[in-house]
Amino acid sequence: MSQGKYAEAEPLYQRSLKIKEKALGKDHPSVATTLYGLALLYKSQGKYTEAEPLYQRSVEIFEKAFGREHSNYKTVKKNYSKMLSEKLKFPNK
Repeated sequence: MSQGKYAEAEPLYQRSLKIKEKALGKDHPSVATTLYGLALLYKSQGKYTEAEPLYQRSVEIFEKAFGREHSNYKTVKKNYSKMLSEKLKFPNK
């Protein structure tokens, strides 16, 4: 993502998400990881409205799978909170 190739990355994330959901189920931690990656992609573009539900779903899956003390849950939750703060500063995105 640091190379700015957002247009190339998005369809790859979408495709990966569909494959993982079909193969592993919608509540698998690997699905949460892909959701989180896509959320980060959208956030880095300032697309907070698109990122928010992906963060939410990722947080829910990690919490259900690992609990609130797990590092994956904590990382996604922290970055989700940061994104919400940014969204408040720039509400039109």
